[in-house]
Amino acid sequence: MKLATKIEAIIYIKGRPLSIEEIFACLHQKDPELSKIDQSDRELIEDGLIELMNDYAHRDSALEITETEAGYSLQLKNEYEYLLQELVPAELGKGALRTLAAVALRNPILQTELIDLRGSSAYQQVAELVKLGFVRKREQADGRSYWLEVTNKFHQYFEINNLAIS
Repeated sequence: MKLATKIEAIIYIKGRPLSIEEIFACLHQKDPELSKIDQSDRELIEDGLIELMNDYAHRDSALEITETEAGYSLQLKNEYEYLLQELVPAELGKGALRTLAAVALRNPILQTELIDLRGSSAYQQVAELVKLGFVRKREQADGRSYWLEVTNKFHQYFEINNLAIS
């Protein structure tokens, strides 16, 4: 098995950016062939990473190996991030869920009214809900606050057709 393939497996399994030292440690612990390699021989690992990066760059793949300040990682290419937002369920904290429920029940609601109901932490929760696409903000025509309302994504995600309460 090629070194680049082993590095790819390690980066995939770890699921987070890894430095060359961390990759070396994983390879060194688990591979008897590589136990002869010494820590100062970083070039072998760097060559394996370059080979791997080139391989991903030249194939039709949604994934790529990137280098960041934190290390090397296997990640989704930017042009496919919209799929991540659509397909992976959003993880909302209890406070954000309660804020979303308040917006949904009063749909639409003025942000100032929501803050009165939920407290000042709702500002941050609203920003998170807007970023996730569950809530839309519109400027109030004759005031300084915003109208908040749930979006189609909210209805699709929670499989709600109508919020009318009988």
